[in-house]
Parts: sequence; C-alpha cells; structure tokens
Amino acid sequence: MASDIRLYVDQPLGAGSTVPLSREQAHYLFGVMRLGVGAGLRLFNGRDGEWVAEVAEAGKRGGVLAVSEQTAPLRPPPDLWLMFAPIKKARTDFIVEKAVEMGAARIVPVQTDFTNSERVRTDRLQIHAIEAAEQCGATVVPEVAELARLSTLLDRWPDRRLMFCDEGLAGTPPALPDAPGPWAILIGPEGGFSDAERTRLQGMEGAHPVALGPRILRADTAAVAALTLWQAALGDWR
Repeated sequence: MASDIRLYVDQPLGAGSTVPLSREQAHYLFGVMRLGVGAGLRLFNGRDGEWVAEVAEAGKRGGVLAVSEQTAPLRPPPDLWLMFAPIKKARTDFIVEKAVEMGAARIVPVQTDFTNSERVRTDRLQIHAIEAAEQCGATVVPEVAELARLSTLLDRWPDRRLMFCDEGLAGTPPALPDAPGPWAILIGPEGGFSDAERTRLQGMEGAHPVALGPRILRADTAAVAALTLWQAALGDWR
C-alpha cells in the first residue's frame, strides 16, 4: 500500500517501469523517511500523472523504484503566470510555495524600479517549487523563470491578459472581466510601482488594475490574495 509520501521524478512513468534514484532522493526516502524495500509511495513527473511505486532496491547512495499503477491523471493548472518582485528570502520562498499550491503554471520573478532584492537563486526556488508540489498533491511542477526586468518583459508581452495589483486603488471593489484564455498576475515590490511603471501598465491593452481590499498588503500576502481572487473568478476553483 502506498504511503502519503510523494516524490517528483524526471523519468517516464508507466506500469512495469523502474525509476533509478539519485543520491539525494535515496537519502530522503531511506535516511530521512526511513522507507525500506517493499515500502510504497507515489510518483509524478509533470507528464504522466501520479503513479504508485514500491521500493525495489534501497541503498545509501541510490535505489530503484518499481512502478505499478496510476492513481491520478495529469491535472495541469490553469494557464496562469504569477509575476512578483522578490523580497526577503523566507518571504520569497513563501510566495513560491503558495503559488504552487494555488495553481500557478509559471512563476516569474521581476525586477521593478523599486525592487529591493536584486539576486535570486532560481535553482533553489525551483527545488522549493518541487517540494511544494510533492506536498500539495499537484501533478505538475510550475517553472520558476529567471529574474527579468519588468520593462523588458512588457516590451515583448505575449497575447496574455494581465491583472496587476495596484495599491493605489486600495478601497475600490476588485473587478475582473469574465475573459477566458491565458492570464498573468503581477505583484509589485514593497515600495509599490513607480509612476512610470503604473502609467505604462494602465496603458497596456489587456491589462486590468485591481485592488486587493481596503488595506495595503505585504507583497507575500498580496500574492495569496491575488491568486485567490483570480482562481475564484476565472480559475479551476469554480
């Protein structure tokens, strides 16, 4: 019987397939979680859904899992990006974790005029996204993109509606058009958007300024509030 342990792997999954474990995965399963040969767990790879597997070989430096049956189909999240200005390490980790739990398909750190943090370890945040997906039951791990300047992203903006959370609108009712298709949410830095950024965003076709209630929210709180608002209005919570 499979345990509650879920593990992201990068190998194909199917009935009868085997999955070799890296040293780090073996340490987690056998050293931390104390699994042994015959123990069950669940696997996903972002392509083939979720599968039950059993520990066939267990060692300090590796191991092998034997895959048996599918327990859930692939459940892609909505085509939604979360764009945010990085903040302090623990709070940036929180934003990535909650973005995965709440169904963002892509996570994009952006450098705005007032962004305080100029260095982002994308590889570390991607690992954090994988861990969040393992915990929350997701079958897809969102990509964490490299840090990019907001102005550069807007210069080559795709055909995608943009919900930008403007603290200058605090106290006005939030409103989103009932428009299907790809979306992005943009959360500003702790200092807010600059006048130039706000003017540019307000002038973009397909951009929708939104208030997140009557109070000014911290950036990490704003990310959760914005994702909740979008999911309830347009996402897969309906």
